[in-house]
Amino acid sequence: MTNEQERNLTMLCDFYELTMGNGYLAAGMADRICYFDLFFRAVPDGGGYAIAAGLEQVIDYVNGLHFGPDDIAYLRGRGIFSEEFLRYLADFRFTGDIWAVPEGTPVFPREPLIVVRAPAIQAQLLETYMLCVMNHQSLIATKASRIVRAAKGRTVLEFGSRRAQGADGAIVGARAAYIGGCAGTACAISDQLYGVPAGGTMAHAWVQMFDTELDAFRAYCRTYPTSATLLVDTYNTLQSGVPNAIRAFDEILKPMGIKKCGIRLDSGDLAYLSRQARKMLDEAGWTECTITCSNALDEYLIRDLIGQGACIDCFGVGERLITAKSDPVFGGVYKLVAVERADGIITPKIKISENVGKITNPHFKKLYRFYARDTGKAIADWLCVHDEKPDDSGTLEIFDPEATWKRKRVYDFTAKELLVPIFQAGRQVYEKPALEDIKAYCAAQLGTLWDEVRRFENPHHYYVDLSQKLWDIKNDLLHGKR
Repeated sequence: MTNEQERNLTMLCDFYELTMGNGYLAAGMADRICYFDLFFRAVPDGGGYAIAAGLEQVIDYVNGLHFGPDDIAYLRGRGIFSEEFLRYLADFRFTGDIWAVPEGTPVFPREPLIVVRAPAIQAQLLETYMLCVMNHQSLIATKASRIVRAAKGRTVLEFGSRRAQGADGAIVGARAAYIGGCAGTACAISDQLYGVPAGGTMAHAWVQMFDTELDAFRAYCRTYPTSATLLVDTYNTLQSGVPNAIRAFDEILKPMGIKKCGIRLDSGDLAYLSRQARKMLDEAGWTECTITCSNALDEYLIRDLIGQGACIDCFGVGERLITAKSDPVFGGVYKLVAVERADGIITPKIKISENVGKITNPHFKKLYRFYARDTGKAIADWLCVHDEKPDDSGTLEIFDPEATWKRKRVYDFTAKELLVPIFQAGRQVYEKPALEDIKAYCAAQLGTLWDEVRRFENPHHYYVDLSQKLWDIKNDLLHGKR
């Protein structure tokens, strides 16, 4: 049972979701079917892509939606809600449809990560929690992906629990970091709840607890001979830490025939210290001893350390990953894009703004990704009206939603629909994949992106374009023709 299932988070909603719900009921609009898109406007850190994460928690939330007696009593006590609305909430259950991109999918601005089709009150009540979860986990998964790529195949571990924004930030943040490519976490409860591999060795307190550093290292090697990683910077890394680690390895591990062990550096000039430590370990015959480094790392510091020839096998990344310190807001939004009449006719809706980036793409839509047949690389994403389907047998012209003059022709491609059914008529129809499968899927999908899209500085702009039909509808709405 997950953390979300144990708690009723239905009331984790902005208060205006409730005032609007009460108003919809009073206006006779409670059962009006509407369509909402959850999407984001910009990739954090100026990157070329983001990673969708958090869908599992959204599913658990929707399955558990209900208002208990205490919730109804609280709302009644506010004195602004009708008894009819309170009875509606007391009997509440979700009956709508939800589509979403699978977790681990590389995603891009202004394309829907989740589409909700539901009666107005139900659709509104989902907004706050879905944005909270998707914004947070997508942010951390995206940051983790950047850090892991900077490490160039070296192991990256998530070490951020003590600097996270609250308990949930630590717990599901570790889950998101794992999806983004981290090999494990220091957070034990994330392993217990979600299966994120947890591990750890010692803090400086362990070393200080003993009379000498060597005594501390000997004791640890005796207790954990097959997984001994010793923290060597409590006093003096090169004069005492590394020599004492070598001596403990020689005295305790070598007689057991154990060759695999490790040291960790948590301060100082990591490039210089790791090079010197590597030389000392190799000269002592401990060539299989790994070096782990931590201390306020991020993708740029890791890239610089590798460029300076640092001898580091594993990076422990904490606060700058778990808080996405350099750009800590994902910026996802949840916008109405269409309403459905009783006869089934869907009317597109648009949000217009002087800020072009805030103009929405209207209508109930589908999202496709086009892959080049010769390379397997993703070449563009295509938004179309729900009743359209791309013809990948020839050449297709697609339209940039931000530039009326810009066109792109794609050919020799295959099309994959990205939004998959999650709920139908209130019933979950999607089988949640195992976390390991999500992580593997994410890595495979990142492999379909060109290096130019994945680079840190000035990444190539990945196309998210519109079908002719959708472009025409949007253009007509912008000019008041519909």
